[in-house]
Amino acid sequence: MLDIIFEDEHYVAINKPNGLLVHRTRIAEEKKEFALQMLRDQLGYHLFTVHRLDRGTSGVLLFAKSPEAATPLVKTFEDKEVAKTYFAIVRGYTAEAETIDNPIKPDKDHQHKAPQDAVTHYSRLATVELPIPVGRYNSARYSLVRVKPETGRMHQIRKHFAHIRHYIIGDKRHGDWRHNKMFLEELNSPSLLLHAAELNCIHPFTGVQLRIKAQLPGNFLRLCFQFGWHNKLAEQDALPQPLPIRS
Repeated sequence: MLDIIFEDEHYVAINKPNGLLVHRTRIAEEKKEFALQMLRDQLGYHLFTVHRLDRGTSGVLLFAKSPEAATPLVKTFEDKEVAKTYFAIVRGYTAEAETIDNPIKPDKDHQHKAPQDAVTHYSRLATVELPIPVGRYNSARYSLVRVKPETGRMHQIRKHFAHIRHYIIGDKRHGDWRHNKMFLEELNSPSLLLHAAELNCIHPFTGVQLRIKAQLPGNFLRLCFQFGWHNKLAEQDALPQPLPIRS
């Protein structure tokens, strides 16, 4: 069953696991499970998408319970009135804070369209250097970053960190295969280390602030403990309560 983290009479949100598509797409017809279908079957009524997460990305995924509820929330996303916070583990030591302002090119089915404006803000929370050779280096450096996208283009965060050469670990399309391979073989980490941790907006019907948080997935959380980053996560109010038992 999917983990429901928010629900009222108009909306319902889940903590989407890594690897689950939001809905059926032309390029994934062979897939049998989708978040939209699974949650519909779990709750017993139709739902409507208002935004998306990449298949590999975990975290807050919000649905509307009716077309009337979907319309104003979709507009809220389109008008950039939704504040989103992500956490990611990336290659190298990033700057302490930076804004990536780099237009995103459309996918291959829309090459006739001009690149879209795309802006991503991030701050570095912690770093680690592992004594594991990767490529021509004898050790490997990584950063834990908090990411706040200003726009919502497809694969924006993944493309932007690839643009500054701080590839997100586990990103098979835009990442660095050598670091992905090391995380898989040495750290038993097969998933994309990008998590949609929080979503904030004004509720279209009640007018109150809607704040939805999604706990980090187990693999991401395990790595953060292993790298000694748990105190930084605690500062971000990103640790589960109670804390997991560690052997």
